[in-house]
Amino acid sequence: MLDLGSKIATSLHTGFTIYLYGNLGSGKTTLTRGILHGLGYQHVVKSPTYNLVEIYKISKLYLYHFDFYRFNDYIEWEEAGFREYFDSGSICIVEWPEKAGDLLPAADLQFFFKILDTGRSIEIRAGTEIGKQCLKYLKNQSIL
Repeated sequence: MLDLGSKIATSLHTGFTIYLYGNLGSGKTTLTRGILHGLGYQHVVKSPTYNLVEIYKISKLYLYHFDFYRFNDYIEWEEAGFREYFDSGSICIVEWPEKAGDLLPAADLQFFFKILDTGRSIEIRAGTEIGKQCLKYLKNQSIL
């Protein structure tokens, strides 16, 4: 997961949104940690489960790592004031995006994690044209 995240980081840019789907312990935060390390972040990367969001500043880039696991209602996302974080100057990674319903902007990439008897599987889908270009790049670079 760490290696994959680090490799995926090479294709990301500001304005990018990623959704991570999967059960607890499936690797969502570990993939995010790999992405952050791939972007050059050298400090501890924590799960945002209790804070709902962890903010990382890497040079001029802001990366927001959200975890909506504790949301009980879609409106909690709106009330938390997170809409402003999703802009062209940042990268947003969201764990448990389904907990915010259709209030979130479209994801460029969506990762679906499954825990198997022999490890994990990840399905990656593109949700936007930028996401399709990113997925194509990752495949052309033999990252996926």
